Amino acid sequence: MNRVRDPFNLHNLSLNRPGTIAAINILRATATTAATEFRDRAEKAAQQAVETAAKAAEFAEQAAERTRDAVEAAAKEVKRALDHTAFQSQSQSDLEQGTLLPAAAAAAAAEETYDEEDTEVEEEEYEQGGDMASFSIPRHVPSFTDPARQAEDRLWAAATRQRAGPVAGAGGVLGGVQDKVGGFLNPDRRSLPMYKDKPYGYGPGGARPRPLLRKKRVLGLFILVVLGLLWFTGFFDEHHERARAKLGDWGWLSSDTKARSKADWLKRRERVVEAMELSWDAYERYAWGYDEFHPVSKTGRNMAPKGLGWIIIDSLDTLMIMNLTSRVTHAREWISKSLTWDQDQDVNTFETTIRMMGGLLSAYYLSTEYPNLAPISDDDVGAPGEDLYLEKARDLADRLMSAFDTPSGIPYASVNLGKFQGLPSHADMGASSTAEATTLQLEFKYLANLTGEKDFWDRSEKVMKVIDDNQAPDGLVPIFIQPSTGHFHTQNIRLGSRGDSYYEYLIKQYLQTHKAEPIYQDMWNDALQGIRKHLVTYTENSGFTIVGERPSGLEGNLSPKMDHLVCFLPGTIALAATEGLSEREARKKPGFWNKQREADMKLARELMQTCWGMYRYMATGLAAEITYFKIPSDPLPESSSHTSPPDSIFDDPAGPDATWRKDYEVHQMDAHNLQRPETVESLFYMYRITGDVKYREWGWDMFKSFVNYTAVEDGGGFTSLSNANVIPPVIKDNMESFWMAETLKYFYLLFSPEDLLPLDKVVFNTEAHPLPVFEVGRLLKTGWERKPRTTTTTGETKSA
Repeated sequence: MNRVRDPFNLHNLSLNRPGTIAAINILRATATTAATEFRDRAEKAAQQAVETAAKAAEFAEQAAERTRDAVEAAAKEVKRALDHTAFQSQSQSDLEQGTLLPAAAAAAAAEETYDEEDTEVEEEEYEQGGDMASFSIPRHVPSFTDPARQAEDRLWAAATRQRAGPVAGAGGVLGGVQDKVGGFLNPDRRSLPMYKDKPYGYGPGGARPRPLLRKKRVLGLFILVVLGLLWFTGFFDEHHERARAKLGDWGWLSSDTKARSKADWLKRRERVVEAMELSWDAYERYAWGYDEFHPVSKTGRNMAPKGLGWIIIDSLDTLMIMNLTSRVTHAREWISKSLTWDQDQDVNTFETTIRMMGGLLSAYYLSTEYPNLAPISDDDVGAPGEDLYLEKARDLADRLMSAFDTPSGIPYASVNLGKFQGLPSHADMGASSTAEATTLQLEFKYLANLTGEKDFWDRSEKVMKVIDDNQAPDGLVPIFIQPSTGHFHTQNIRLGSRGDSYYEYLIKQYLQTHKAEPIYQDMWNDALQGIRKHLVTYTENSGFTIVGERPSGLEGNLSPKMDHLVCFLPGTIALAATEGLSEREARKKPGFWNKQREADMKLARELMQTCWGMYRYMATGLAAEITYFKIPSDPLPESSSHTSPPDSIFDDPAGPDATWRKDYEVHQMDAHNLQRPETVESLFYMYRITGDVKYREWGWDMFKSFVNYTAVEDGGGFTSLSNANVIPPVIKDNMESFWMAETLKYFYLLFSPEDLLPLDKVVFNTEAHPLPVFEVGRLLKTGWERKPRTTTTTGETKSA
């Protein structure tokens, strides 16, 4: 069951439990840092509040002064309009008759507030220009002597007092300013107003409409305070806002609701987009242009003097697929203005090819074939920069080709980019990794197809001939090969590190050229039969299907060890079985489906379940880098009678004591999680091919675990874990480039409609960069043939 984050580990805290002291120390350090940061922010907030209040008070005093001046000017204008002498002699008699104008009565009351000197000057002015004849008495005026009027006065006064209370008691800076200004304009709000038809504080709105001047003043003050608060909280800092606004309140992490419609899956896909935005924006803010990003310390580091664009280029096509145009624009600008390969820097041939060259070629493909994905005018046909990605890829490829300058044609492990020089490995007696040497072909072949440069094709293809000429028994190749001789350097056979992608690229080379090179399908079929024969067995308690290792060769013992990297295999087996079609379509295709393809799909399903169990076994729901399995002392061969456990086995109410858990074992040194993509990659293939929604649900649970346990506070993005088997987990402070390049991309595609990048139209390189299926011509075609097989082995299975 997916756990909700328990920051203080209250339900599992035990001083005797391994890692508890470390967790407490981490908690103490985190709490101290948080307290210091909170204190600093509080002090800053208090200072800002005092400054804001002072400014507000000053503003209110200025507004009150302007209002006082306006009232005095208005009173003088009224006085000029009245015949002061006539008014004084007749006002009492007119008041008794009920004929005094309300305005005149107001003037009479206001007159008492003027001093004598001002009165004499104004009377002089009136005598020179005043004329009472311009005023007339209305026919109907209210009677102020009517006895019924007294009851009415008491009613209005009561209503006025009830509504004046809350206003007078308003709190805060705004309330105090409003009361001060309001008291000046109306010194006695509780007294009966002069106009009884519109008394103060009475009416449909519950209060008398404020004068326009006061409305503007209060509104302006309110806006000023709001803008100050927004500035203080960082609202106008674009990076800060983007980093904190994503993933909502994260309440969906604790939801176990199953998706029931296409709309539900699209909503889940949006969560993946938000995680991508959060990851990218954190990198953009704290480590832009650097090759490495440490999200906890919020720092970056370069692998070369001027940087290689390791994260930017590797993540570029993910941004394009997710249609994040503004971020693609920023990345493209960096590539255009800052990226250079002309640096005196040694780089790994394999990693640079699959990440940098593969990323650039994929970006070129998507920008030309899918112009509606993150459209940028600079990529349009005829635009000056339309070939930017291709030109950068070609420049890099020319430098990487120096790795192939070896006696055998097997590329060196490294290249100096600035010197165009291949370099043998500093370890393993100069040997190259077999997987690394044979995981360059998709990229160089596609580049050859784009440029017409046959040398890219020929030199990468020759590697496959040299490998196959060794005639490895049952198609299983050792993990090291010597560039100087072209011969294998060790007997160690595994589908984990240094062996995995050799098998992956066999079937993908066949699919890339529209099945025009069956030689690679033959090599794949041989290898898959060898895997079944020598590496597949079943666990002792629950019968999980695993793929082990042969460290001492096929005649040696079987080690029940699976790297997380091996979890690429179930998806690749399914892809090979249907050749990119859905299982339903493949079964209906005349003459296509057979018992072998049926058996391959069964094996793919069983291995997918085992890889899912690697996640369910861990405390965080995130798989370890390496998992060991309990197998019988005499391991069962793949051909033995076998029934896979049901998926419900993972929901055993026994929890930690469940029988199935006895088949899994994770060593302390192997409990780290590097945000690897292989399992979600296989889930993507399995869902696309089988249509079984359970693979989507498994993927959703995995995604929630990543968000729950690897998210970094304060908009730092996501990090790897040093220990994923404790809660809270021990963080590693590193975001791998394949987190955005592969893991999030496969989550996004898993939750997307099936017509987005269909498997019969594209092949994904081993870094998840989509490249197109293309037709080969006379120039570019398979230039070699396999030698007849002369070696084999019984490969009797023995236990380690």
